[in-house]
Amino acid sequence: MQTFFRVFIALAAAALLLAPPAALAQDTKKAAAAKADAPAKGKDLYTPAVYDFMLKQRLAQGQPDSPELRAAVRDELNTRELLVREAKKKGLDKGPGMKTEMELASQTVLVRAYMADYLKAHPISDEALHKEYDQIKSQMGDKEYKVRHILVDNQEEANQVIAALQKGEKFEALAAEHSKDTGSKTRGGDLDWNSPSNFVKPFGDAMVALQKGKFTTTPVQTQFGWHVIEVDDIREAKVPSFDEVKPQLTQRMQGATVDAYLRQLRAENGY
Repeated sequence: MQTFFRVFIALAAAALLLAPPAALAQDTKKAAAAKADAPAKGKDLYTPAVYDFMLKQRLAQGQPDSPELRAAVRDELNTRELLVREAKKKGLDKGPGMKTEMELASQTVLVRAYMADYLKAHPISDEALHKEYDQIKSQMGDKEYKVRHILVDNQEEANQVIAALQKGEKFEALAAEHSKDTGSKTRGGDLDWNSPSNFVKPFGDAMVALQKGKFTTTPVQTQFGWHVIEVDDIREAKVPSFDEVKPQLTQRMQGATVDAYLRQLRAENGY
């Protein structure tokens, strides 16, 4: 749909240029104009500029240049133009809200072009990307933990769960019976492998302090309630290399750049 709107205005302009002048009133001239407007079989209905634009888009998306691709672009543009003409014959271009919708589509294209130009003028440096990578890496830590928890409403209930564990009851059974975390209770409280940064600080700190196979003997309070935590296993963290995550980091930092610019723009204009 977005690709459609990028060429919609150009296509509409081309269609208007092809349409017969309204001033031709005589029947014979109308017939001649109608005949001229009907394209010969196999004749392209689009402008070269529109074709070049769409072909470049497809190539930029990674599609290889080939006779098949060029034929597909040609067929799509001709079909679009035919549909535009049919829509105009029915007066759909003059329907309620159509002008507004086309204006919004035009705005979308212009906004996208402006933001692409802004990001081109404000590139994210490799130095900034490395700094962001190092910060995220440090937050992750050098260990990952396979952890379980039982989440309850109050400290008293958490202490009861701990007492049951100390008597030898199974963590999985107690999680299924007591935990209010519906996402993990059916798995015996299993939260899978995680780094401490994936959890709120009190939970992460308590998890890191545990040895493999041990559970917390003091309930851990967070904004979600009271937790009893058990660490099943510990391993070295598998941190992807900078080159592996560079595209995602770039996208993330570009998003932050755009957000900062939009906040500034709105503030400068009183919004």
